[in-house]
Amino acid sequence: MEQHMNNTNGQAENVEQKLKNMGSEKKEEILSNFDEFKEYLSGKVSMGKKMGMGEEQLANTAQKAGDYLASKEEPRNREEKLLQELWKVGTEEEKHKLSHMLVKLVG
Repeated sequence: MEQHMNNTNGQAENVEQKLKNMGSEKKEEILSNFDEFKEYLSGKVSMGKKMGMGEEQLANTAQKAGDYLASKEEPRNREEKLLQELWKVGTEEEKHKLSHMLVKLVG
């Protein structure tokens, strides 16, 4: 159990650090268009699968990215606004399920 918590905390820090370090121009390019966002996420999911990550690990990582985006980034389009609103009202379990659905959407 402790190992799982350490992995989850490490994932959260890694995801947040990568998003913080992304150049503003690149971030704007990805977030300005929902299709670009899905394509970017699809590439990250593919990379995770190649690294041996299972669906649960991918969903955990997607959830950490969702937490970061919901708290630090303004939505750039209607789809992102909807995702942010769902994220705000969702419980942790609902956010996790939504993360699974996003991984399936782009996988």
